[in-house]
Parts: sequence; C-alpha cells; structure tokens
Amino acid sequence: MGVLCRVLDMYRAMWQYFKCLGVRLMTAIFKKGFTLIELLVVIAILGVLAVVVLVAINPAQQLARTRDAGRISGVAQLGRSVEAYATNRQGDYPSVNGGADCNGSSWTDCLIANGDIQVVPSMIQYNIGGVSACNSSEVEGWCYKENSSGALVYSRLESDFNINKCAAGENAYIVYSTGNGRAGLYCGINEPSPGVLTFAE
Repeated sequence: MGVLCRVLDMYRAMWQYFKCLGVRLMTAIFKKGFTLIELLVVIAILGVLAVVVLVAINPAQQLARTRDAGRISGVAQLGRSVEAYATNRQGDYPSVNGGADCNGSSWTDCLIANGDIQVVPSMIQYNIGGVSACNSSEVEGWCYKENSSGALVYSRLESDFNINKCAAGENAYIVYSTGNGRAGLYCGINEPSPGVLTFAE
C-alpha cells in the first residue's frame, strides 16, 4: 500500500509541475503580443485580398448586367405583346408610327390601345456615354421594326458579359423576333432586321 501511495504522490507532483509549466508558457506567449512588422504584414495581405475580391466582383459590370437583365425582361414582354396584337389583328403587326386605329403616334400606343400592355416598361438608362438602344424607332428605350417578314423588338446590351459573347467589333442586342417566335442574343455590326435571325444563344 505504501508503494502505491508513493507512486500516486509522484504522479500528483508531476501533474502539478507540468500544469504550472504550461500556465507559465501560455502567459509568456500572450504577454509578448505582435510586433509592428507583423501587424503591417497582416494589413498588407488583407489589402491584397480586398483588391483581388473587388477585381473579381467588378461592381460596375455587375450593375451593367443588372441593367441588361431588365432590358431582356422588357424586350421579352414587349415582344409577346406584339405577337398578341398580331394575333388579334389577323397577323398585322403594329406600325412603327402607330396609326389611326391606335390613337397614338407609336407602336407602343397600339399595344396599349389593344390592351396587350397597360404601360410601357420603364426605360433603362445606359451607363456608357453616347450609347443608345438603337438608331431609329426608339420609344422609351425600346426599339421596334416591322415589315412583311415580321416584327422585331430589341435593345442594345451594355455588359461585358453579353458583349464578349459576340465577335470583336460586333454589338450585342437582345431581340424578340416574330420570325423566330422568341427572344435571344443577336450579335451584329448593324442593328437587326425583321425575319428569321441567328441568335448567339
């Protein structure tokens, strides 16, 4: 029994010794703190990471993509409305300049008078200076062309995400073509014309 007690006392003493040693080591580490150089290195690393994240996110391009999403939605809505107008008029699409039966001066007035839309979707401003949705027939930021081949509703896109899907020198347009019966991305140097189009996607 005496040997067992001595062994237990020895283990208890070793435990106390290592416990005190561990507390002293941890206290020494925490009292030391960081040097000025260590803090500057950490700040520099965080700065580099922040720049990398901002370049990857690119807020200006994210805003351009958001505006393009609004254009895509508006073109699809107006394109379906043009199709509905033609269905009610035995295949006649609204005239670019409206007409006597539209009580207005534009193709959007025809869609409103026919009840296909209640209001024209809001115009989405371009962030690029000197860029507009199209060169002609623009009504509140939406472009329209019609002829015997059908009708188009379209708008030019501005984000690099969409422009990079086209070849160099080409513009990216979101187009609703009655010839295709759907909306899609059209790439071209010139604006699209009514008929069956080849979409980039």
